[in-house]
Amino acid sequence: MLDYLNTIFPVRYTVLGLSGFGLLLAIFSLVALGEGAAVALLFLLLVGIGVFDLLQTRRALLRNYPIVGHLHFMLAYLPPASRQDLGESGRQAAPFSRAQRALVVQRAKAQSEQRAFGTALAVQAEGYEWLNHSMAPTRLDSHDFRLAIGADRAQPYSASVFNISAMSFGALSANAILALNAGARRGGFAHDSGEGSISSHHRVHGGDLIWEIGSGYFGCRNDNGTFNADKFSNQARDPQIKMIELKLSQGAQPGCACVLPAIKVTPEIAAARGVPAGVDCVSPAAHSAFTTPLELLQFVARLRDISEGKPTGIKLCIGHPWEWFALVKAMLTSGITPDFMVLDGAEGGTGAAPREFTDHVGAPLEEGLLLVHNTLRGAGLREQIKLGCAGKVTSAFDMARLMALGADWCNSARGFMFALGCIQSQHCHTNQCPTGVATQDPLRQRSLVVPDKAQRVYNFHQQTLRALQELVQAAGLVQPRDITPHHILRRTAKHQVKSLAQLLLTPLPFGALLQDDLSALPLVYQQHWPLARTDSFTLLN
Repeated sequence: MLDYLNTIFPVRYTVLGLSGFGLLLAIFSLVALGEGAAVALLFLLLVGIGVFDLLQTRRALLRNYPIVGHLHFMLAYLPPASRQDLGESGRQAAPFSRAQRALVVQRAKAQSEQRAFGTALAVQAEGYEWLNHSMAPTRLDSHDFRLAIGADRAQPYSASVFNISAMSFGALSANAILALNAGARRGGFAHDSGEGSISSHHRVHGGDLIWEIGSGYFGCRNDNGTFNADKFSNQARDPQIKMIELKLSQGAQPGCACVLPAIKVTPEIAAARGVPAGVDCVSPAAHSAFTTPLELLQFVARLRDISEGKPTGIKLCIGHPWEWFALVKAMLTSGITPDFMVLDGAEGGTGAAPREFTDHVGAPLEEGLLLVHNTLRGAGLREQIKLGCAGKVTSAFDMARLMALGADWCNSARGFMFALGCIQSQHCHTNQCPTGVATQDPLRQRSLVVPDKAQRVYNFHQQTLRALQELVQAAGLVQPRDITPHHILRRTAKHQVKSLAQLLLTPLPFGALLQDDLSALPLVYQQHWPLARTDSFTLLN
């Protein structure tokens, strides 16, 4: 009964409803008794605000929470000292700080992000990082930094260095997908489909797509959950799909099976994934199409062939180093290399995951990226494989830092969610997202107005790349790829400063792992490289 009443008149409209009821009582009192004019005016003002909130299209939160939603914005506009009195520090990350969220929102709205009175960061604190600038800064003509992926394939892709990371339809609402893809189309950057495959909403605006294929093979599966080459071929040849991404694991829950409950498997989601509606949708922990490193690479080559030469790569969060070494050894043995790899960090987000996985499983992005970049250098394969990365990227400095560690491009998921209007309420798994971003509730997602939010997605992308251009210029460089670990400095103690080149894993010389003597290499290579095998992900006995 309560669910039925909530459908007719959602609880979040209670304040508006009570204000309307109060207005009627006040009018009755005014007419019958000649009293209550001030009260009637007050309730009339509240009803007017509520009606305006429902009709306006700029703020999804107010459309879903008329009148009471203004409290969120009132708190956001309080002076910093007042906010701290209420318990929120501007730099307190939970998991993103207010300062990070504010930067994204300002750029998404094309507002000035200039600040007065200096930095709020503690520049003398241990862990503070900065980019060294040059006395001879450069001047670049464009912020549209791009790279060629799969340059020697039949259908190479010229990719932006900043793209939308994997988020499925199902995890996100239809309107969120529409807005993301429209923004990507306008800005000429890529939109990763996420594991839930490509829905009709991904196709409306025609923005570039990266089709992510996980262990559930959604969009290209048989009824028993195994891979179906014909279904894959039919979809992969769509010109809108620019690259194929085989997902082994994601940072927020690596090695964990996922289940989309039957109640959330709507006919639309079922159609996109190729599964029955109203039945639990299972994404297994492991793939069924391969079991060994060599078989994995053969599957990558098969996907590339069936898609008629589209760049095909692998996405993973690094776990056991010997498994990664086994995959690299298989590349050397077979001559098969993915065109790209996307590294996800343990700090990555998801709609829902077990607490132990989000907190304590998988390598953080910095460690994973360093290991992958250095191993490919040591194996002589780095130039053949482009490296993307994802994990709490919201600013140009985030990008510059990751590129210094070896990344060729960066993806962002939650950054683009903030651009859509996400307020980090952390209700993604409840279907009650207050801004219509991460919900399948038709009324809640209706509050997300696609044209407005598509513009914000485009703005965020453009403004972030303009900021990256300014960083590259300030450092006296020509391209983001020119940033090295020597350009990024970190305070390690009160009076000590070191570059990332001094602090992090020693870069391997090209081809170092092809030599017999590994004694001069870091311990992880001495211990695990000799024992990694191409026919199994387990160590040699």
